[in-house]
Amino acid sequence: MTGDHQTLALLLFGAFVAVTLAITTWASRRRQGSADEFYTGGRLFSPMENGFAISGDYMSAASFLGISGLIALHGYDGMLYSVGFLVAWLVVLLLVAELVRNCGRFTLADVVAARMGERGVRTAVGVSSVAVSLLYLVAQMVGAGSLVALLLGGTSDAARSWTVVGVGALMVVYVSLGGMRATTWIQIVKAVLLMAGAGALTVLVLLRFHGDFGALLTSAAERSGHGSAFLAPGLAYGGDRTASLDFISLGIALVLGTAGLPHILARFYTVPTARSARRSVVWSIGLIGGFYLMTIVLGFGAAAIVGTDAVRASNAAGNTAVPLLALDLGGGAGSTGGAVLFAVVAAVAFATILAVVAGITLASSTSVAHDLYASFTRDRDGRPAGRYGEVAVARVSAAVIGAAAIGLGLLAQGLNVAFLVGLAFAVAASANLPVLLYALFWRRFTTRGAVWSVYGGLVPAVVLVVLSPVVSGSPGALFPGVDFHLFPLQNPGVVSIPLGFLAGWLGTVTSPEPADAAKHAETEVRALTGAGAA
Repeated sequence: MTGDHQTLALLLFGAFVAVTLAITTWASRRRQGSADEFYTGGRLFSPMENGFAISGDYMSAASFLGISGLIALHGYDGMLYSVGFLVAWLVVLLLVAELVRNCGRFTLADVVAARMGERGVRTAVGVSSVAVSLLYLVAQMVGAGSLVALLLGGTSDAARSWTVVGVGALMVVYVSLGGMRATTWIQIVKAVLLMAGAGALTVLVLLRFHGDFGALLTSAAERSGHGSAFLAPGLAYGGDRTASLDFISLGIALVLGTAGLPHILARFYTVPTARSARRSVVWSIGLIGGFYLMTIVLGFGAAAIVGTDAVRASNAAGNTAVPLLALDLGGGAGSTGGAVLFAVVAAVAFATILAVVAGITLASSTSVAHDLYASFTRDRDGRPAGRYGEVAVARVSAAVIGAAAIGLGLLAQGLNVAFLVGLAFAVAASANLPVLLYALFWRRFTTRGAVWSVYGGLVPAVVLVVLSPVVSGSPGALFPGVDFHLFPLQNPGVVSIPLGFLAGWLGTVTSPEPADAAKHAETEVRALTGAGAA
């Protein structure tokens, strides 16, 4: 990119940052001292507003940059992410949206602890929520670094690193000052920008091929270097039995993981009723479904117009496919149209990253303050006894989590952002989903079962990732120079998710304490009717 083009893109970056900071300043002037206001925005958002915010929270850099890049590199197999991310919302709609809204107050741990021993359950779920959030944050940091590296010519590692630091600093400001109210409106603005930007690119791609999607696919196959294999299953996951099992593992993680993501579950507490929560999900499914259909066009469009080799040369993980596509659609390098379209897409992607990191950081800092700090500082009568209030602890923990995400983001800059999010989904489905479903639907479930379920899914998932080719033993690993991988799959979901369910069952059947039938009945009535819900 030329200096003028870089300047235009940076000006658009600056404009969005200025708008989001203005929203944060406006939100910070409202009363943010109460936990209800800071964590949920006062539960005053409408289903449509919350639906747009959920979409903004969910359609991350993994969606806009990573999925399109994977489709551009791997064709049919890359579409698994688009399909998996969308189908996951059916699980959320049918199984958890209303029930979570009725049973909880601020976090996932509220739902589980309603019928269990408080401290052990809250600690386990809080640790799990922070672990999932950190993995998700790393993906956004990697996306930000890739975007700015492309903007500056792909040669400035220092610029990429400083971008990661800058995004981390901004997300701490958003959460610390604006809480849920600012975060929600930032996500709404971002959702509108992302849908508009992706829609415009989709129309331009289809116009390039005169509306003939078949011609688009044919051209993509020709320029991919793989021919017809590019449009058939197996290019990325069909080489052998291990690759096929990795395909199954990834699919399970994507479909089941959404229902265990802390920042998505937290959005159900920002509306006044369970009915509003369900309507929010309906709104979000419509928006997200439309968006993921567009990522398919953009991915194959990048392969057909830019070329798979050019995408891989720019970024081996494919994270820059959409910006390169925008540059070509606008007229190519050196053209004014290409510069403008590239700058707009880069700014939208940057807005996507900022909005998503704000939501994830808020959810994880809420878990630290409400689940970990509050549970350990309550007195014997259950009253708060800590020296500092929950909201103050949440603000401090946002800074700590931001620093951790920055460090991990600098380490993982060579990985595809959609792939990183797939790992976060696997951990969420392994640790959070089993305990949530057991707590909502199993009458005999006990405190030991809850704690074992969380750790029985979380520990194997994290250990298997560490021992997988993602971390060592492959050219694209975090540490390519060493090899200590023992687990052959890149995604642990096919092993760790059943282990989470198994651990919860085993902990329950071996527990010396009987299940509390009265608390289960109370939870069941609240979940189904909303009686006594916050």
